[in-house]
Amino acid sequence: MSNIAVPTEPSLEPGNPLSIGAFPGPEGVSFSVFSRNARAMTLCLYDTIHESAPSRQFRLDPLTNKTGDMWHCHVRGLKPGALYLWRADGPYEPSAGQRFNVNRGLIDPYARALTNGTWNLSGALGYDPASPEADLSFSAHRDDALLPKCVVVDDDFDWQNDAPLNYPLKDCIIYETHVRGLTRGLLRPAGQKNPSPRPLSAGGGPEARAVLPPGVDAVEHPGTYRGVAEMIGYFKKLGITSLEFLPLHEFDSVERFRRNPKTGALLRNYWGYSPLAFFAPKAGYAYRDGEAHDQGDPSFPVREFKYMVRELHKAGIEVILDVVFNHTAEGNELGPTLSFRGLDNSIYYMLDADKRRYKNYSGCGNTLNCNHPVMRSLIQDCLRYWVVQMHVDGFRFDLGSILGRDSSGKLLENPPVIESIAEEPLLRNTKIIAEAWDAGGAYQVGSFPGGRWAEWNDKYRDDVRRFWRGEKAGALHLATRITGSSDLFLRDGRKPFHSINFVTAHDGFTLNDLVSYLRKHNEENGEDNRDGAEENWSQNFGVEGPTEDPHIGAKRSRQLRNFMATLLLSIGTPMVLGGDEIGRSQGGNNNAYCQDNEISWYDWNDAPRSRELLDFFSRLVAFRKAHPAFRRPEFFTGQDRDSNKLPDITWYDERGLPPDWSSLNHTLAAMIDGSAQETGEQNDDDFYLMFNASAHGILFSIPKHPRGLSWHGVLDTGAQGAKSILSVDEARRNPPEGRTYALAPRSMVLLAAPRSS
Repeated sequence: MSNIAVPTEPSLEPGNPLSIGAFPGPEGVSFSVFSRNARAMTLCLYDTIHESAPSRQFRLDPLTNKTGDMWHCHVRGLKPGALYLWRADGPYEPSAGQRFNVNRGLIDPYARALTNGTWNLSGALGYDPASPEADLSFSAHRDDALLPKCVVVDDDFDWQNDAPLNYPLKDCIIYETHVRGLTRGLLRPAGQKNPSPRPLSAGGGPEARAVLPPGVDAVEHPGTYRGVAEMIGYFKKLGITSLEFLPLHEFDSVERFRRNPKTGALLRNYWGYSPLAFFAPKAGYAYRDGEAHDQGDPSFPVREFKYMVRELHKAGIEVILDVVFNHTAEGNELGPTLSFRGLDNSIYYMLDADKRRYKNYSGCGNTLNCNHPVMRSLIQDCLRYWVVQMHVDGFRFDLGSILGRDSSGKLLENPPVIESIAEEPLLRNTKIIAEAWDAGGAYQVGSFPGGRWAEWNDKYRDDVRRFWRGEKAGALHLATRITGSSDLFLRDGRKPFHSINFVTAHDGFTLNDLVSYLRKHNEENGEDNRDGAEENWSQNFGVEGPTEDPHIGAKRSRQLRNFMATLLLSIGTPMVLGGDEIGRSQGGNNNAYCQDNEISWYDWNDAPRSRELLDFFSRLVAFRKAHPAFRRPEFFTGQDRDSNKLPDITWYDERGLPPDWSSLNHTLAAMIDGSAQETGEQNDDDFYLMFNASAHGILFSIPKHPRGLSWHGVLDTGAQGAKSILSVDEARRNPPEGRTYALAPRSMVLLAAPRSS
């Protein structure tokens, strides 16, 4: 319940069309919403969250409350925390692309918070589902209790001088994670499978015992923004610089009505790729302070999100949001009318020639008309809001190629919205990362327009996986990927760090499952295992799934180290899937979008392999951060930059000779010159990398260092525990390596030639 009741005698005033959304002021609240084709607009106010009808409503006068296509008003006496929806009256002509229904309450596209609760959005239809005409019929049913209510938000917050960190991409190590799944599993007491209603902390009684992540004393708010902040000690131990969150703008988590065929449990929208309100942080991820919240301000999700960002920034950790501007939760013509469809369907969405139907480049039933000026402005306003008011550091754009399509679906050479985002002054230092493809067949990795965009590099993912699986001709592709993918990014003037390198992401196998399963196992998704990628370039080493065989376990652990080391020693910007550093498994499910349960939640139970893997990962991160040779801002040339320096990179085969790329399959070596790339930066050590993806041990010859320096071993994925990776200072204390090095089967070695201090 809101503590902000509608004033007994509110007065309606013209308002300001420029204040799009709802903005509180000293004397009331200003509202403004877009609709070109509506004949009338009504503002509905509510006293409580679950009201089925408004307590007060104001029908706007087109003469005094409309400027151009903007409907606006000011409600004197209204305060922050007030709850509202819109109603739009206009033509209901689906064949002409118009789907107005005055009986439907509508979410403000600019709403900055929605009320939390269990909704029934499937019932919010603009048509009569019992009619034989389906969506051509018209529904006279009214029930606003089906919908969340928009909340008037006061942006006041004690930021304590916080600002976005905006690290250079080349220095970033991105950790992709899920606000809820990161800590939700910590509700489970030791020895119990089902979640407990109480949080756990170190030092509690036996009934509350739990293995907490290293560096964390207690998680008192599992599954929330505060729970993320309580994990800061762990993030600092990892050494990562940036958290990239799966979508956390408002979405309907119970939109899925399929059931788990094994358990009968209702499946949920866990990932969140089905947005309802782009400006609003998900209320379900915010900590509810019991009765104190119920009697307080329903805009608490905004404060909770800001608190998380502020605390992460204090610890030196960036916040990147996965944003979904390609479609909405309204689905196709048979979906509910929740917001955009009821406000101006033909403008907000791409429609077919038969305007009753929707173009579906998202694979989710509809596609937003991103390059229409109205939608383009909304996207710009939204990004500015998250940066200026919420202090986020960057965005990853889901199915980013949709941003490049015009209203007919054609890919544009210079898409206005993509260029506008890249050139937006307020976003100049903000990270913008594209998933450069969509579900309609567009694939633009390496050619995404807009100049300064970084991109998820799925070619890196696939080529690294194929090499370590032992595919033929894998060495040539590996060489291209670990040096920044110049074949993709050099041609348009971008840099190696514009390649977001990853081996695993939320969409696909976890790293542990990549080395444990040959086939996907999505049976619990209720789609007969038809969903999810078929080709994963994975390997199970003889047993599908978990095994107690120590020999297979050793091979899998070595392969995990190979993937981690390859990723963190590659030129480009590394992104790791959260939980991979502790061997998290989803039981072979490579599309766990609907699994809000133990399949997806991080399992923090301690295990020797988890501890060893975590230590290895943390040491790798520290090594990368200490050595600018692996954070190069420029591509390798293979040539001397001046007479006093070595070639920046020199390639070898296992014999220490120049490679024959046409016949090189499972082995590769490279010498990297660590000379400074930027003015004011100190020279790094020189390095020698060796890769052996074969199933046999191979003796590598090591060329003599051109300057007469000695090689020292700093990394060997064939070794276990602390011996697998050393700092260069630790390696200095070891005797120099000889002229050969025996690489174990499926292993990787890094040697360093320390320069004089």
